[in-house]
Amino acid sequence: MDNNAGRPLPENEITRREFVAAALAAGFALAGMPISAQTITTDTDGLVAGDVQVPVSDGNIPAYRAMPAAKGSFPVVLVVHEIFGVHEHIKDICRRFAKMGHLAIAPDLYARQGDVSKIKDFNEIFKVVSKVPDAQVMSDLDAAVAWAPKNQGNTQKLGITGFCWGGRIVWLYAAHNPKVKAGVSWYGPVVGQPSDLQPKNPIDIAPILQVPILGLYAGKDGMIQLDTVERMRDALRKARNPSEIIVYPEAQHGFLADYRPGYRKDDAQDGWKRLQEWFKKYGAT
Repeated sequence: MDNNAGRPLPENEITRREFVAAALAAGFALAGMPISAQTITTDTDGLVAGDVQVPVSDGNIPAYRAMPAAKGSFPVVLVVHEIFGVHEHIKDICRRFAKMGHLAIAPDLYARQGDVSKIKDFNEIFKVVSKVPDAQVMSDLDAAVAWAPKNQGNTQKLGITGFCWGGRIVWLYAAHNPKVKAGVSWYGPVVGQPSDLQPKNPIDIAPILQVPILGLYAGKDGMIQLDTVERMRDALRKARNPSEIIVYPEAQHGFLADYRPGYRKDDAQDGWKRLQEWFKKYGAT
């Protein structure tokens, strides 16, 4: 018997049933429209790809998983979504990794706070995202790592990559989980105003970071100031961390996002090549 039947849930109360019922949105995020003609679509031939449920501390969250359709144990890569959530572009990134032989998983890290894929207004999206605690994100990514070995993943070869909002998370999770072999942050903010929910930023963890991170940034980014990127580079150098930061002088924010006008093909392809080399160099593939 469901003791909650007929009773409206108090604000912020999330039940296990709600998490299990949650599903990822189909298509692209509304805020990303219109879709560019340059959009890349990676097929699922030879892959197992689709939505899965990842058990977390208080239920389940939806995630997109892609991996080779074969027996074996595959290197794992966590794909941390941009501010628009797990939409078609992030799913395609997972399929690209799967074609390379990885088990790629992109958990919906806003599952408790709301579905941003159906929101067009950036201000409304920011309201949702601002409610997401870093501690929750770290815990949910831990849960995805725990899920992977039970589903043909080899977490001895664990990588992470993320974009914009997710790029910031790459730095933080690498400090949180030193078992990560390598990470690649695409135009992730490195400084910011601390808050109760986001108490630290990447520049704060630079002195203790052990995992090698490749940072890929844009010279004409209207959202991330280049002087902050330089400050991060200096902090990493002082910490003698092997991380590297590359700046593409003519690129704009989101230059890998082929579904958006700011996509820059040459820089995106160079960044993707560097990602593969970085993962190989540090044992994440």
